[in-house]
Amino acid sequence: MATYTLQRTQQLPISLDKAWDFFSSPKNLKAITPEYMGFNILGGVDKGMYPGQIIEYTVKPVLGIPMYWMTEITQVRDKEFFIDEQRVGPYSMWHHQHFFKAIEGGVEMEDIIHYRLPLGPLGSIAHALFVKRQLEGIFKYRFTTLEAKWGTITNPK
Repeated sequence: MATYTLQRTQQLPISLDKAWDFFSSPKNLKAITPEYMGFNILGGVDKGMYPGQIIEYTVKPVLGIPMYWMTEITQVRDKEFFIDEQRVGPYSMWHHQHFFKAIEGGVEMEDIIHYRLPLGPLGSIAHALFVKRQLEGIFKYRFTTLEAKWGTITNPK
């Protein structure tokens, strides 16, 4: 069974505090997820982020068919990183690390996702045919949506 990795980095002209406030609130996930994913939060967002927090969603990753997804926030270090892991959902394993650091002119955010698909060889075929492209598309959407919201860092010369 293959383990896949997706890594993305983005720099935005906002403060570390503002970035942390936005990204550590699961309520903001829908705003940075493409409509076609049918992303809907069912529960677990009543309090601020904390280790052990369970968040429940539905997503429609394949043919518009709703799937239940439950993640747990397993680690949080304020304004540095948090990790979510799937407990129930479309992947056989999902481990998503979110890192934040202040840089000149703003903040740098890095996502590192390790994931596996179910169904053995069929999962590998699905990854090659559409899952990899779909995940890349979701993060491209996030990148452009966040740039549209906050702009880009410009380096004065």
